[in-house]
Amino acid sequence: MHKAVRTRAGIAMAGTALLVGGLTACGGDKAAAGSGTAGSGTAGGGAAGGGKAAEAGAQTPADAVKASYVKTAAAKFAKAEISTVGSDGKTTGQSGTKGWYPSSHDVTLKDEKHTGAQSVVIGDTVYTKMDKPIDGKTWMRLELSKDGKPGVRLNEDPAEYLAMLLGQTKLTLVGAEKTDGIDARHYKGSFTNADLLAADESTKVMEEKNRQYLHDSVKHVTAFEVDLWIGQDGYPVRVDSVSTDAEGTSRTTAKFSDFGAAAPVTAPPADQAVSFDDVLKGSGS
Repeated sequence: MHKAVRTRAGIAMAGTALLVGGLTACGGDKAAAGSGTAGSGTAGGGAAGGGKAAEAGAQTPADAVKASYVKTAAAKFAKAEISTVGSDGKTTGQSGTKGWYPSSHDVTLKDEKHTGAQSVVIGDTVYTKMDKPIDGKTWMRLELSKDGKPGVRLNEDPAEYLAMLLGQTKLTLVGAEKTDGIDARHYKGSFTNADLLAADESTKVMEEKNRQYLHDSVKHVTAFEVDLWIGQDGYPVRVDSVSTDAEGTSRTTAKFSDFGAAAPVTAPPADQAVSFDDVLKGSGS
């Protein structure tokens, strides 16, 4: 029995390991990898808000990011296509729904060895769908919090990317251009760890608990480069980022669409999820 459980747990944990690796990577542990599926045409809402183009042109980059953050934070959910080349040179991807405040996602994961694993995250609880059921249950549940403390990591959602750029005066406007066929304004910046940790009046648009969480999440990032495209409707269409920490440099391309229209993320039925810790105990590990 223990051998069988251990074997099946190993299969399940492969998907969990893939997920946790992505979660603990910085929201900037992602990069300007040119790969990744193009976002839906609704991503930037192309024609929506076109009448405000002149007004947008008068905004400073910091003002544009702040306005986009406020609008995005209120949307709560969006579709996402994310591709990351890690510091080890390996490529991973996510495709599905991202949510924020609280952070969540319902995505299909893939890497060079695994394709099609479904991952659901709500707050600090991670659910990974297993290839083979354990005791009739099809989901593995893993808690990232420990001793009552949240599991600090970045969620790679659009609100989070914008939050990292709030008040960053080094962000500059490249110009108006199309990305994946969507009219947008392109912004670019390069930041040090001190830049990322600096707080000013702009970041106070965030709830204090979210601001502190983000502050804790970027402590290990030594350098962060970003290209950001904001669509005419004020939502971020695409973020290409390069992040460096003690483990090296990684690159990510993240594309977003369907703001506020994507279905909310929901947890799998409780009776269909087995605890990761319980499986380890049952296997005698």
